[in-house]
Amino acid sequence: MTFDLPSLVQEFLEYLEIERNLSPLTIRDYRHYLNNFLAWIALNSPTTSPEQLTLEVVRKYRVYLAHYNSPNGNLPIQKVTQNYYVIALRSFLKYLIRKDLRVVSPDKIDLPKVDSRSLKFLDREQLERLLAQPNISKERGMRDKALMELLFSTGLRVSEICKLNKIQINLERREFGIIGKGQRPRVVFISDRAALWLERYMAERTDGSPALFIRYSGNAEITQNPEQLRLTPRSVQRMVEKYVRKARLPVKATPHVLRHSFATDLLLNGADLRSVQELLGHKNVATTQIYTHVTNSRLRDVHKSFHSGNGKTAIAD
Repeated sequence: MTFDLPSLVQEFLEYLEIERNLSPLTIRDYRHYLNNFLAWIALNSPTTSPEQLTLEVVRKYRVYLAHYNSPNGNLPIQKVTQNYYVIALRSFLKYLIRKDLRVVSPDKIDLPKVDSRSLKFLDREQLERLLAQPNISKERGMRDKALMELLFSTGLRVSEICKLNKIQINLERREFGIIGKGQRPRVVFISDRAALWLERYMAERTDGSPALFIRYSGNAEITQNPEQLRLTPRSVQRMVEKYVRKARLPVKATPHVLRHSFATDLLLNGADLRSVQELLGHKNVATTQIYTHVTNSRLRDVHKSFHSGNGKTAIAD
């Protein structure tokens, strides 16, 4: 039996959907990355046989990626983005090996090294300035206040918060369940302050939409489909960016920065890394370890407080 690469890619995407139960957005990304590879193969290789995917072919594709211009501009794509293309290819090759096809081992394909980036988060004073910006005398401002309070209270991803329905929220118990990234369920907890603003916002609502957070622009108030009122992730991003500018914060904060702020706030107040992993919905604790910069700063405080070379007992030269 012979196999061609386009058919195998389609089969792999179906495997991700049915067997791996990945989200539609993740499958869309894999399709984009692998279609890019197929387009390159069609122009640069005389065959579409998987057995001829050698390390040399992969090397040439990596060179192409290094010079590939972003569809949204004329600059080469960043190395962190190149990683996504390579990760998708490696996952595809692993799938082919599962089918007993002779292809290059994914373990022989290294990921591009990327520069480490500092993690952005807001300190307590910056958070308070941001959360104080919405005009709560208006329903839209009340929505924005409740939404940002909930983002900081829960560490939810922006896509997760936009999918929430009013019926999910239990303000009495201060918790609710969601199905997060990778279709992993988790329990989310609401702070007392976030619950207060959510209760005030929901009391203002007179629409029939099941969505927890709705939009107010355009003809939203007269739409025939209540589901169309649901706020989108892009709208939340623009809303947070607006209040960041209004608060004159030195950090270019996004909804994901509020998620980082949630995690660092927990760690600074004594939470352990494993608990933060569960609250964030990370599959592996290695992902959560990006926040260890916080524990490092706590170690500095421990050193200053307990080392005999610090404080009044220090001996001057």
